[in-house]
Amino acid sequence: MADHPQTMISIATIEDSKDLARLGSETFVESFGHMYRESDLHAFLSENHSQDAYRKAINNPRSKIWIARTKDGNAVGFASAGPCHLPVPDQPPNAGELGRLYIRQSHQGFGLGVRLLEQALEFLDATFEHIYLSVFSENLAAQRLYKRYHFEIFHEYHFMVGQHADEEYLMRRTRHTKK
Repeated sequence: MADHPQTMISIATIEDSKDLARLGSETFVESFGHMYRESDLHAFLSENHSQDAYRKAINNPRSKIWIARTKDGNAVGFASAGPCHLPVPDQPPNAGELGRLYIRQSHQGFGLGVRLLEQALEFLDATFEHIYLSVFSENLAAQRLYKRYHFEIFHEYHFMVGQHADEEYLMRRTRHTKK
């Protein structure tokens, strides 16, 4: 593995919403864009990766977003966490979720994803009794990472991207360090 530029992680502010919207859209397209019709992809990105969507998340006092930037200020990854909005069957009270963990492909494989995940899990463990996440059924690398942090698959559902239904897994954290 080659050396990679140093990245700094900070908690996102409203001023980061434009970069988060661009980064969220670009990394989603980079990883999954080839799977969808243009109309489905556009509908999904417009709703889920708009500046307004990120402003709303940043303004939620029970949520946090961490943004990773290179030393020259380029946004290259982020993680989000907060109250659970996933379709968890019989969801218990005080449930949280890892909402997103997105890294530009050019910055994957250097430990940035682990650093962001650990920050999000520290927040989730301290804030929520139960922790969940959703992962694409074919994203085996992400599933392996989450399993290392004590997540297990327990349910399947369809994640909608426009009119396209993806097979998705719900995972829950089986070992938890609530403070």
